Amino acid sequence: MAKRIVIDPITRIEGHLRIEVELGEDGMVRDAYSSGTMVRGLETIINGRDPREAWVFAQRVCGVCTTVHAFASIRSVEDALGIVIPPAANLIRNLMIAQQYVHDHVMHFYHLHALDWVDVVSCLKADPAATSALQQKISPWPNSSPGYFADVQKKIQAVVDSGQLSIFANAYWGHPAYKLPPEVNLMAVAHYLEALDWQARATKIHIIFGGKNPHPNFVVGGVPMPIDLDSDTALNAERLSIIDDSIKEIQAFVDQVYLPDVLAIAPFYKDYAGIGGGLGNFLTWGEFPSGDIRDLKTLMVPRVAILGGDLNNLIEPDPNDASMMQEFIAHSWYQYQGGDQIGLHPWQGETTFNFTGPEAPYEQLNVEGKYSWLKAPRWNNTPMEVGPLARVLAMYATGHAQTKELVDLTLKTLDAPASALISTLGRTAARAIETKVFSDALRTTYDDLVTRIKAGDTKTFNSEKWEPISWPASAKGFGFMEAPRGALGHWIVIENGKTANYQMVVPTTWNATPRDPQGQLGAYESSLIGTPMAKPEWPLEILRTIHSFDPCMACAIHLTDAGGEDLGDVAVGLSVCGV
Repeated sequence: MAKRIVIDPITRIEGHLRIEVELGEDGMVRDAYSSGTMVRGLETIINGRDPREAWVFAQRVCGVCTTVHAFASIRSVEDALGIVIPPAANLIRNLMIAQQYVHDHVMHFYHLHALDWVDVVSCLKADPAATSALQQKISPWPNSSPGYFADVQKKIQAVVDSGQLSIFANAYWGHPAYKLPPEVNLMAVAHYLEALDWQARATKIHIIFGGKNPHPNFVVGGVPMPIDLDSDTALNAERLSIIDDSIKEIQAFVDQVYLPDVLAIAPFYKDYAGIGGGLGNFLTWGEFPSGDIRDLKTLMVPRVAILGGDLNNLIEPDPNDASMMQEFIAHSWYQYQGGDQIGLHPWQGETTFNFTGPEAPYEQLNVEGKYSWLKAPRWNNTPMEVGPLARVLAMYATGHAQTKELVDLTLKTLDAPASALISTLGRTAARAIETKVFSDALRTTYDDLVTRIKAGDTKTFNSEKWEPISWPASAKGFGFMEAPRGALGHWIVIENGKTANYQMVVPTTWNATPRDPQGQLGAYESSLIGTPMAKPEWPLEILRTIHSFDPCMACAIHLTDAGGEDLGDVAVGLSVCGV
C-alpha cells in the first residue's frame, strides 16, 4: 500500500497550499495532489461596478501581487473600450513592471526558495576567511571581508544560542539532501540578510510613479503621474535622478549578488536538472510592449504556447477563443449551471461556491471528488505551466539575443544539455536569467523615457474615451500581464457602463490546478512525480520543487485567543490570489 505524505500548510509562500503525495516502495513520489485551501471570490465584488475602478479592487488580490493585477485589470478595460495609451505612459508602465519583476524575484530567491538549498545552521562551521575568498572570486561585491562574514556568523550564532531560531525556525537543518559547503552557506545567509535591506530601496520606482508601495495608484488610459520638469508635484528632474540611482542599485545587486549566488549554488544540485520537469507544456501571454499592446509584435516577451517541450513548434494562443481557453471545476469546490464536466471561457465564467469537503481536521483529501478551491484552467484542453521558465523558453525559442546568451552560459556553467531547463533547477535558473534581462531593461527603458521627455513628448494620459457616454452599450476585453509567477489574464464584460462579468485566471491557478474532468494533472502535481525522498518525514525535496514555482495563494486570517478559542475568520485586503 502506498504511503501518503501530507504537507499542510506549505510554508514560505503567499497564502495556504496543501500538497499530498503517495510514495512507492522505492521512496519516490508516484502520485501527487495540490489543494488550494482558501476560497477566492473577488470577481463577485467587482461585478456591477464602474469598470474604471475595477483595478482598485483587483490589485488588492494580495499584498505581493498588487501591480500586476492593477495592470491586467486596466488593460482589460482599455482593450474593451479601444483605448490606446500615450508612448510615455507605456514606458512608465514598463518601468514599474520591470521593477516588480526584479524586486519579486530577488525576494523569492533569498527569502522563500534559497533555504531549500542553504543549510543556515551549517554556516556556523564556516571559515570566514575562506568565505571571503569565495566571495571575492565570484564577484566584486564590496561586502566581502573576513571580518564582515565573521560578524554575520556571530549574528547567526546568537540566534542559535537563544534557542529560538526566529525566521529560520521550523526548517529541516541537517537534512541529508543539503549539499553546500559551510562557506557557501555562510555567504548565502549573509546575502539573505542584505536582501532584506535592499528591497526597501528597490521599490522607489513604484513609490515615485504610483505614490506608494504596495498598492500604487493607477488610471485607465495611461498613468496618473504627469511629466513637468519644473513642477514639484510631477515627474521632474529630481525624481528622475532618484529613479536613475535606484536602477543602478538594483542592477548592482542583481549582477554582483543574486546571479553569482545562483551560479555558485546550482553546481552542487545538478541532480535537480533531472527532477521536477512536470508537464512540458508552457504558456505566456506576453509582456513589455514597445508600442500599442494590441500589436503582439511589439512585445519583448512573446505570446506563445509550447507543447511537449518542443521549442521548434511555437503556437500563438488566442485568449478570446472560447473553444480553446476554458476553466473546469470537476475537482474544484465550485458549481456551474451546466454541470461539473463542462468548461467555461472566462467571459462566460461563473464564481459559485460549492464546498463538498470534510470538516477540518481531516487526514487526507477526497481526491476522487472535489479537493481544491482552485479551478482548473486549460488551453486547448491541455494543462499548462506558466512562469519564468515559460517566458525564458519562449524568448529563447524566438531568438531574444540576451536570453539566448544567458541560457547558453548557464548550461555551459552547469555542463548540462538544453533539456535540463525543464526541471526544478531549470525553473530556478530561469528566474535568475530573466531577472538579469529585466533589470537591464530598466536601464534602456529609463533612457528611452528621458529621450522622449527631452523631445517634448510628455503626455501620460489619453482622455478620449474616459466618459461612459462614449462607450458602446456592450463590450468585452482581455487584459494580460506576465506577472512574476506567470501568465495572468483578466476578462471583463461591460454592459451599459457597468461590469457585468469579471474573471481572473491567475498564474498559480494554472500551476496549482487540481485535475480536470479528463483526470489530467496540473503543473505542481505533475512536477512532483518521480521525486526521490531521503527522509519522507522531512519532505524537503517536495518543497524545493513547489517553491521553484513561487506559489501565491489566497489569504485569510484565522483568529484565536491565547486559549485557542476560535474568534472567527477575517479576510485580509480582499486577498484571493494565486499570482
